[in-house]
Amino acid sequence: MLRKILCSLGASALLAMLGIVIGWGQVGGGLSWGQEVDLAEVAKKTEKKVFRRSNGFELPYRLLIPENYDPARKYPLIVFFHGAGERGTDNEAQLRHPQVLRLALDEKDPCFLVAPQCPRNSSWTDLLATFRQGLKELPPITEPMLATIELLEALSREYSLDRDRWYVTGLSMGGFGTFDLLIRKPDWFAAGVPLCGGMPEAESPKIAHIPLWIFHGGADNVVPAELSRRAVRALEAAGASNVRYTEYEAVGHDVWRRAYLEPELRTWLLAQKRGPK
Repeated sequence: MLRKILCSLGASALLAMLGIVIGWGQVGGGLSWGQEVDLAEVAKKTEKKVFRRSNGFELPYRLLIPENYDPARKYPLIVFFHGAGERGTDNEAQLRHPQVLRLALDEKDPCFLVAPQCPRNSSWTDLLATFRQGLKELPPITEPMLATIELLEALSREYSLDRDRWYVTGLSMGGFGTFDLLIRKPDWFAAGVPLCGGMPEAESPKIAHIPLWIFHGGADNVVPAELSRRAVRALEAAGASNVRYTEYEAVGHDVWRRAYLEPELRTWLLAQKRGPK
């Protein structure tokens, strides 16, 4: 059943617009209420890297490595796909909206977070083909998505990652990309959090086993909220039993300013573990 959450803009959301997050309770033993975190400063601490495919294609990416990284320990991984406005090659713009970094910050259960940057004139998924087909079939894979998949394989070899706790999230074009990656690699991820995106509905059975929390703004005039509603209906029709949908009635396209600050989101996300299909 579709679940709409109707919220007013609170003080924490206003702070989030300034790139400052206040933690809620003891979220996994990490941030506590009243503790301010400047996410823009956290973004500056991420490492700038470039992944090169064998064909010469280069994918810039930012990598957040947990403080006091211990190779003897297994760490969760969060993949973040930015939106169309952050495309380029500067290896900066993909974290222009740093709210997602909050999901990786926890002293007791820290995460790796990787944020690739899609080049201009490309996308994480062929959105035009997806719309032309009425969201029915998965379009051919794009070069940036293929590079991202290879990047994740490389990171799993280089770092001590918990393969049962890989998560993917993204906003706008990245929301579509989140669905795209989940469909292409349904056995890789423990959960997904697509924001203001959409999916090829015929592919729903492939990811019906994956826990999802989908967000959209009811007043979104860029990507209609109906695309997320249709995704939820298709997933539930395919047998999905762990799909949450939050729609903010008066929020426009920039739903990420609210979604990534949901008090329960981080706890819910990191509680998910990869299971059998």
